[in-house]
Amino acid sequence: MTTEMRILVVEDEKKVAKFIQQGLEEEHYAVDVANDGERGEFLASNEQYDLIILDILMPKKDGMSVLKSLRGKKINTPVLVLTAKNSTTDKVEGLDSGADDYLTKPFAFEELLARARSLLRRGASEKSTMLKIGDLQLDTITHKAQRAGKNIELTAKEYALLEYLMRNKNRVVTRTLIAEHIWNYNFDTGTNVIDVYVNHLRSKIDDGYPKKMIQTVRGVGYVLKDE
Repeated sequence: MTTEMRILVVEDEKKVAKFIQQGLEEEHYAVDVANDGERGEFLASNEQYDLIILDILMPKKDGMSVLKSLRGKKINTPVLVLTAKNSTTDKVEGLDSGADDYLTKPFAFEELLARARSLLRRGASEKSTMLKIGDLQLDTITHKAQRAGKNIELTAKEYALLEYLMRNKNRVVTRTLIAEHIWNYNFDTGTNVIDVYVNHLRSKIDDGYPKKMIQTVRGVGYVLKDE
């Protein structure tokens, strides 16, 4: 299971939203929840997600309008649409609006999970599977890391952190960005957990090498440099 995967659930029925959230978190995904369309669109537009699960009938802004708006902004995150509507016309409208898949309520969680996994695999396949920066490389399929040909053992969170830093090489990422991408939107950024993980990762990546790749930008965050 790839713990770095982050999912947004946009669902106004709080019991349904909680059910989906708990089920996905049990599968080790990081999950954020929005209970209306406006909040869902805001999060989807301003945060990085690997999948959006989007209900159609919602207050403030319906899911179809949210979907069209996101696609209009060139946000191509995979979207799984949920709806109580079951007509072919509704399904076609959803797919034509930019949905990647369609699930009718009521549904079995196992089916939702299977569809989510399929969309996450599809999205992941569009990313490079081998990340290389200098003499550091990371295989995003096997989760194996090497520096100068030497294997590096990583925990799941260390892998997620390293992948995030490598995909954002030479860009300073704040603790908040790290927390939101690798944990979830409600993570308590007041703790030092992120610093602890960065230090663990730095000891594995940089110790014993003259060039230190993971650097601290005091008061801001961290950056992985290839220069």
